[in-house]
Amino acid sequence: MQEKQKWAIDFSHSKIGFSVRHFGITETDGFFNSAEGKILANSKDFSDVKVDISIDANTINTNDEQRDGHLRSADFFETEKFPTIHFESTKIEKVEENYFKLIGNLTIKNITKSVTLDLEYVGIVPKDPYGNTKVGLVLQGKINRKDFGLVWNVALDHGGMAVSETVKIYCPIQLLKIQ
Repeated sequence: MQEKQKWAIDFSHSKIGFSVRHFGITETDGFFNSAEGKILANSKDFSDVKVDISIDANTINTNDEQRDGHLRSADFFETEKFPTIHFESTKIEKVEENYFKLIGNLTIKNITKSVTLDLEYVGIVPKDPYGNTKVGLVLQGKINRKDFGLVWNVALDHGGMAVSETVKIYCPIQLLKIQ
C-alpha cells in the first residue's frame, strides 16, 4: 500500500474562520491565527483526504481585543485549561464531483463530538512560480457551541440572546505539497 502524500496548510493563503449571529441582527466573524497538523491524500480530487489538525485557541482573533480576551476566558474557550481545539477526520463521502462530506471528531474544551463538514475540492496548481504544488479546499459547516460547553450568553431587553448558539465554520484552505 502506497504511503499517502503529505500536505501542509499555507497560512498566508488560508483561514480557519467562524461567524456567529450577534444580537440577532448581524454576524461577528473571527478566525484562529495558528494551527498545525497532518493532511494526507493521494487522489487527484482529495476524495481520500485524512485530516488531523490542532488549532491554537489562544490565537482567536475577532478584531476586538476585549472580545478576544472574553472568548479566551472561562466563559468560552477557557484557553488556560484547554489551549487546543482538535479535529480529526474519520470518514469522507462523495456527494458529487469535487464535493464531499468530511466527517470527524471535533474536540473543544475536552468535549468531543462527531461533526460533518462540507468539503469542496477547488483545484490544483501543479507548479506555482516557485516550483511548489498547491491545492485549494473549502471547508464549511455549522456546530452548536453549547454542545462543546461554550454556554455563556446574555438575554436582551427586546427578547432574544446576545450570541447565537449556531457557529458557522468557513475555512478556505490552500495546501502545499510536502516533498
